[in-house]
Amino acid sequence: MDALLPNEDFAKALEAARKPEHGQLHPFSLAWARGELSRQQLGQWAIQHFYYVDAIAQQFALLYSRLPDLDARRELLDNLLGEEMPGQPAKRHPELCAKFARACGMADDDIYRAEEKGLILPTTRAMRAWIWELASQRTMAEAFAGIMVALEGQLPTLYPMLVDAMRKMGFDDDQLEFFHVHIENDPGHEASGLAIASRYASTPELQRRAIAAVRASAQMRYSMLSGMYETFGLRQAA
Repeated sequence: MDALLPNEDFAKALEAARKPEHGQLHPFSLAWARGELSRQQLGQWAIQHFYYVDAIAQQFALLYSRLPDLDARRELLDNLLGEEMPGQPAKRHPELCAKFARACGMADDDIYRAEEKGLILPTTRAMRAWIWELASQRTMAEAFAGIMVALEGQLPTLYPMLVDAMRKMGFDDDQLEFFHVHIENDPGHEASGLAIASRYASTPELQRRAIAAVRASAQMRYSMLSGMYETFGLRQAA
């Protein structure tokens, strides 16, 4: 790619970069959607996911501090506040994930002290570290494409099929609130991230780097799911 892509073609290239290793295609997600995971296995996923998302607001705050333009900061601030939910601590997104973990039978000690207790998988730790790298070191084009397009952009298609399976298992909508808020909000986050990434990917090189960041983020999430698939007894069951 030697010439600057028009915004529409750039958006298509970003989407294509996340498609081969979209979380929706992972055997872990497919087994979940078929209703083959136990509450224990879902709870183990929730513990890993809590560790991953618990730092998101701080990562967004760091990225916010690096943004040079006001319009982009305002858009990211809306996302950050949606994650942190000041004034409604029980609605903070990691707390919604913890609520789901409890509904699966997990103890608070395992949710909140998972790292101290040695429960966090290396692939989960790598996923969180990658977001820190995007937020703190990479270009704006890479950060917004790699976080909001590659990752938040997956959830509106991934989570509905998981919610359908969990309703059949007996979970209610309050217990599934973590999934619902992402289904509702993340299409807007993806669109916002795409607009900001497009604004900052102002050269062919920056576009290439943004596309590579999307590919890397999709690979990292796929690897995180693989770590759980192999550790929580699913590979043997399959």
